[in-house]
Amino acid sequence: MSIEPSGLVVHINGWPGTGKLTIARHLAERLGARLADNHTLINPAEALFARGTPLYRSLRAAIRESVFEHVAKAPAEQSFVFTDALSDDAADSRAFEDYAALAQRRGVRFVAVVIDCDLEENLKRLTRAGRAKQHKLTDPEVLLGLRRAHRLLRGNGDLLIEIDVTGLGADEAAEAIVSQIKGRSTVR
Repeated sequence: MSIEPSGLVVHINGWPGTGKLTIARHLAERLGARLADNHTLINPAEALFARGTPLYRSLRAAIRESVFEHVAKAPAEQSFVFTDALSDDAADSRAFEDYAALAQRRGVRFVAVVIDCDLEENLKRLTRAGRAKQHKLTDPEVLLGLRRAHRLLRGNGDLLIEIDVTGLGADEAAEAIVSQIKGRSTVR
């Protein structure tokens, strides 16, 4: 009989405005996990350099690499929750694989969570007050372009959880994720 590691690496993927960070906060609290949302890794580079420039890209990569190196050294019982907005292209697939490799390096279970909501609800959430102050996407045209051109990445993990959050609050979504992680339900 083998003992499963107690720690987790949970990766929550969803379009901008679907509620990833709010859900991740509730989930991290329930799991006793540390949270690093995608803006934790993006905002320092964006504060100093224009998005897409070489200095922006290199700083963002260096921050991400440093965070991953430190998380890899954390005790195996510590869980981590990450958020991202990854699509089905090659670069995003490689970024996702870094999370899987991080879990493997730590010897912990890797949980891939994909959250989505219908377009109307997504647009409503995207334009809520306060998002711009957090350097989050608020332009409906950009979101529409992303949704037209791409599909959300559904990467492989030890467990893949897919949840439509159109009619769910963040607390309910987090509870559904915890239930799946603990094997108590079949939300999909």
